[in-house]
Amino acid sequence: MESFVHQVFSKQFLDGDEVAPRRSSSRRERADEEPVVVIIEDNAAIRDALQDLLQSVSLKSQIYECAKDFDERHNMVVVPSCFVLDIRLPGLSGLDFHERIVRSGWRVPVIFITAHADVQITVRAMKEGAIDFLVKPFREQEFLDAVARAVSLDRGRRSAAEALHAVHRRFMRLTRREREVMPLVAAGKMNKQIAGELGISETTVKVHRGSIMRKLSVRTVADLVRISDVISHGLTSAMEEARTDHMTHHPAIEAM
Repeated sequence: MESFVHQVFSKQFLDGDEVAPRRSSSRRERADEEPVVVIIEDNAAIRDALQDLLQSVSLKSQIYECAKDFDERHNMVVVPSCFVLDIRLPGLSGLDFHERIVRSGWRVPVIFITAHADVQITVRAMKEGAIDFLVKPFREQEFLDAVARAVSLDRGRRSAAEALHAVHRRFMRLTRREREVMPLVAAGKMNKQIAGELGISETTVKVHRGSIMRKLSVRTVADLVRISDVISHGLTSAMEEARTDHMTHHPAIEAM
């Protein structure tokens, strides 16, 4: 069965009529929307090699020696699409840095890399939201595949955030009474039932119903149900489902 995320965001409700999801082709993305992979690795040779590898597939990256280096040099205007973190770093460890960015509200996919495989650390990292855990030395294609998954997940997150913002902006146009009518319509209740529940006339319900459809730019009750689900679940719940679905199929988790 399709996940909630795929059902809800298979259509994006942006300004005007429904539009198809944005093309993923980098040529159609604005420069400030191009994926940026942030690598924090204390080994300079590995750091440079990973940056060169990403550059070979036209992916932008920024490299840092440690968390402190990131704090001092990173331009906060640039929101990373993916973090690649070594577990063992000078100062703040990769795991501790990851916990910090999660607490700060950044919902950015994280890939951990390490030369020391440890099942407990792997499981901890995955349960806290990492999408992959690579043990050095790993194959170039293995790394590129992990980054591709992370960038794809982040692109979905950003599209979902944009769609959710558009939905909430439209929802705020509704009057108090229309917000009372909307969930009842979405629940499949007839105008007569809604009128009885709210103590208003059936004609008034019809007027509110039409106004809701116009303000939310939807044509069918099915579309209204979809928007209602987005509002009630919110972006966090939707994207958490997507991340959890990925995590539960990771070998480190399945091995438990």
